[in-house]
Amino acid sequence: MTKFEPENIARPRRSVLCVPAINERALQKLPDLDCDAVIFDLEDSVAVDAKQQGREALERFFDKTPLVGRETIIRINAFDSTFGRADLETVLRCAPDAVLLPKVDQPSDVHDISDILTERDGAENMRIWAMIETPRGVLNAAAISEAAHTPDSRLSAFVVGLNDLRKETGVPNLPGRAYLVPWLMQIVLAARAYGLDVIDSVSNDFRDLDGYATECEQGRAMGFDGKMLIHPAQIAAANRHFAPSEDALEEARSIVAAFAAPEAAGLNIINANGRMIERLHVTGAEKLLQMASAIDVRKADRL
Repeated sequence: MTKFEPENIARPRRSVLCVPAINERALQKLPDLDCDAVIFDLEDSVAVDAKQQGREALERFFDKTPLVGRETIIRINAFDSTFGRADLETVLRCAPDAVLLPKVDQPSDVHDISDILTERDGAENMRIWAMIETPRGVLNAAAISEAAHTPDSRLSAFVVGLNDLRKETGVPNLPGRAYLVPWLMQIVLAARAYGLDVIDSVSNDFRDLDGYATECEQGRAMGFDGKMLIHPAQIAAANRHFAPSEDALEEARSIVAAFAAPEAAGLNIINANGRMIERLHVTGAEKLLQMASAIDVRKADRL
């Protein structure tokens, strides 16, 4: 049995653009966009009678259009739906970086797909992302996240889906996402407990860029790694708000340097510039610096 370890490399996931698989004009624009990742959607944005058309469009796209420096994810329909098996065949042929599962309610939703990918010789580095967008999904987020630590798991990230969650709970779309914040934080906590990335939900009004920027700022403060987007106009704000700030990077550099000094050898707590810093902060500081470096590499790849 193959063991899929949690990812230990820094992957920028600040801006995760969702594109309908049938929108070939949007697909052709992707190489010129500055998003970190692309979700190719076969689910909600593709009408029932266009699912096969969407699968064929994706296979043509992946065959001819490499996206340098961008992570690629295909969102399939629920596996037990009429379209799930055919969608997964397209995933196996396209070999994206990850497959995104909709409406994940329980750990078995992840395990079942992971088993199929392994049985069908899916690429070992192909990961699973899980949409958390139902009441059961929120309640079971910790158990689903724990699935990342089973020997055969490919689980890498959560993506929050507030549109479906609002629909199923009746919670209205209020400013500041009032009444939804506790659920959002619960999902973030579950992801962090088991080393997963977690992507904030879409903002539906892509014309309200000021409101969107505020929502990005809120998501970053909550601890999200990035945001799922529905329009290229939203990319710049997501990249800006979810990138490490220069102040945070400077602090990270000082922490790493302080513990690298000879006088800090063997110490778990040191006094640096009047602040008490624990060695456990080094790991977080190193991760932040690795993320900044990965963002710089992605920028260089696009030049």
